[in-house]
Amino acid sequence: MKEGKKRGAERTQIATRDEDWSDDRLKTFLALEPPVGMPADYNVLLKAYRGMTADLFERFIPIYIEDGRDLNVALPDGSTFLDLVTQHRKSTAYAEALAEAGAVKNKS
Repeated sequence: MKEGKKRGAERTQIATRDEDWSDDRLKTFLALEPPVGMPADYNVLLKAYRGMTADLFERFIPIYIEDGRDLNVALPDGSTFLDLVTQHRKSTAYAEALAEAGAVKNKS
């Protein structure tokens, strides 16, 4: 039988905050393989967005660009990663980091 999602004190894994991330650790996101049908560069941005605080994500963007990745990679429907991030209420800092680095929204 499948259990429901554990909350608060029921969690077995302790939340980690204020953890120090080296540039080498940030670079590990560049090696992530995408699922079928998703562009590799989009997948890297998605995993970084989901796994990093806004400050870490802001540090990651130059590393991503230095690696030759496309900040404006689009899904088959033409939407860019900035399109996705701007849909989320609490993602302003992420969206600003992307825009400052040259990310654009889909123009259609």
